[in-house]
Amino acid sequence: MTKIELTVDGARVTDDVEPRLLLVQYLREKLGKTGTVVGCDTSNCGACTVHLDGRSVKSCNVLAVQADGAEVLTIEGLADTHDGDGLHPVQEAFRECHGLQCGFCTPGMIMQSVDLLAENPHPTEQEVRDGLEGNLCRCTGYHNIVRAVLHAAGGAR
Repeated sequence: MTKIELTVDGARVTDDVEPRLLLVQYLREKLGKTGTVVGCDTSNCGACTVHLDGRSVKSCNVLAVQADGAEVLTIEGLADTHDGDGLHPVQEAFRECHGLQCGFCTPGMIMQSVDLLAENPHPTEQEVRDGLEGNLCRCTGYHNIVRAVLHAAGGAR
């Protein structure tokens, strides 16, 4: 067992974990952050995307021990980082623009979109499509997801 200390959604946590435990497993099984979903376990789908020290990562590709000392933001903590009173603007845009169907990919899509907009606040449609390339949706065809990101950026057409 290895002791880790990190901040998850603003709360400081300390735990003993197996060195091989994935961050996604730690978040879901130890902390109950089930909004971070396991889609593929191979870092191909992006459903497990969270922010690690402010950057989006696929948490199935990060060991919990690698997050020691870091700050992790999950979909559950996203609204609280904005104003704590309702949804984050990207979450709201996904709701308004129907950027989901089954919802399985939505947490990862939203977390990746927040990171994308932090780096490029006014992306073009192609830049949104390129920025979400590592996140898969098997339902929507991406049209409403892209529209939602553009809407959140203030560039809805």
